[in-house]
Amino acid sequence: MPTKIDFTLTPHKLLPKIVRLFDLSGQKILSIEKTWKPGRGTPVFTVKGKYTTRGWTEWTQGFQFGSALLQFDATSDERFLETGRRNTVERMATHVSHTGVHDHGFNNISTYGNLLRLMREGKIPFNEGEKDFYELALKVSGAVQAARWTELQGGTGFIHSFNGPHSLFIDTMRSLRSLSLSHRMGHVLMGERDQRISLLGRLMQHALNTARYSVYYGKDRDAYDVRGRVAHESIFNVNDGHYRCPNSQQGYSPFSTWTRGLAWAICGFAEQLEFLSTLSRQELYGEQNSPTGRSRRTAKARPSKDRWGEEVFLRAATATADFYIENSCADGLPMWDTGAPNLHRLGDYLDKPGNPFNKWEPVDSSAAAIAAQGLVRLGNYLIAEGVSDKGRRYRQAGLTIVNRLFDEPYLSTESRHQGLILHSVYHRPNGWDYVAPGQNVPNGESSMWGDYHARELALLLLREARGEKYLTFFGCVAPESPPC
Repeated sequence: MPTKIDFTLTPHKLLPKIVRLFDLSGQKILSIEKTWKPGRGTPVFTVKGKYTTRGWTEWTQGFQFGSALLQFDATSDERFLETGRRNTVERMATHVSHTGVHDHGFNNISTYGNLLRLMREGKIPFNEGEKDFYELALKVSGAVQAARWTELQGGTGFIHSFNGPHSLFIDTMRSLRSLSLSHRMGHVLMGERDQRISLLGRLMQHALNTARYSVYYGKDRDAYDVRGRVAHESIFNVNDGHYRCPNSQQGYSPFSTWTRGLAWAICGFAEQLEFLSTLSRQELYGEQNSPTGRSRRTAKARPSKDRWGEEVFLRAATATADFYIENSCADGLPMWDTGAPNLHRLGDYLDKPGNPFNKWEPVDSSAAAIAAQGLVRLGNYLIAEGVSDKGRRYRQAGLTIVNRLFDEPYLSTESRHQGLILHSVYHRPNGWDYVAPGQNVPNGESSMWGDYHARELALLLLREARGEKYLTFFGCVAPESPPC
């Protein structure tokens, strides 16, 4: 097990690092707000310490404004609430109705979702009109996301990526949050001839197909491969709905694992397990929510623990979590891809702490931030289900990553650098990462998604250390959240 898990860590022990992170975070948010010109587009990643844009899709704008809302939650500093709320109202509407992306759970849950949660928790004053505004945005967002649909043979389907109807991205597991909230608010997608299409049904179909085609289990179809590996992209024949092959856009190859994609899977499956645990059996087993639109068994015939889909989600979550732990460096930081071509030049790199300054292959701190939250959530879920030993292993692995990530050389302490977490990687195959003079690989730069997820992770642990309500994406609508 390359990741050396520290079983003594607790959120309370990590509190000094978390408080320091939010102290630095506030400075970074204010710097971006002061200098960023909206006409440039959306800040995506840093070059020489300053946030820049990259014309692809504006999938990071919700992280920009959502970061201010997380900062307010952590510090109660009204400046950040004003920044996050004003920019959400003024600039996020196009993301709600955007039909061309798979990123609704990134952009809209980070903004409208956080604002609604803060209101529900009493951290901002209740306002009926404001609440209705946030709820309407979230309802529409979930339906628009679910409409981006590719049908497969057998009657199921998936939400296709911006690459087109043939493309299933692993990333979308974390974006499914938009369907979860819209469904929980009682919304549906209306189709031809007023067909009412269940958002929970589409969520489940997408997640089950992701678990089936994008995650490898080391046996049966995957006997040639390794348990827990993931494909960034799965390709389908849109003429007949059959699976064709794996692919990778941002990783090294279809047959290696891009570690940020791996992290999206860990976090996405873990938080959907938490969400499923709040659903009633009637809600979960209804005919309109089954994978094919038909219930194979009645709800009465199901034992109380037979929660539809949960076993598949858990299998995928634990496989990917184990693969991450086994294929990351000793401190829990991963390289950008487990099959990157120059890893062999690093010797026994998995037995040592990650070295972002090595000259052969970059680490990816953003993958670590996303995976750590997934590991903590998966651990909490299993502990609540009575699987304490396994759950504790995942939870402590997540805390081990936090202990390293929230400190130098990953925590950005230089006031002139606008990034919060250093050594993030964006898109190696496209050459979009800045490589400083004298360096062979990118390091020292930050990404909007890495910074946001570090803040979200820090807030999750900060609230636990303070004894506050457990943080979930569905806390804005769920009657209660699962216990920590």
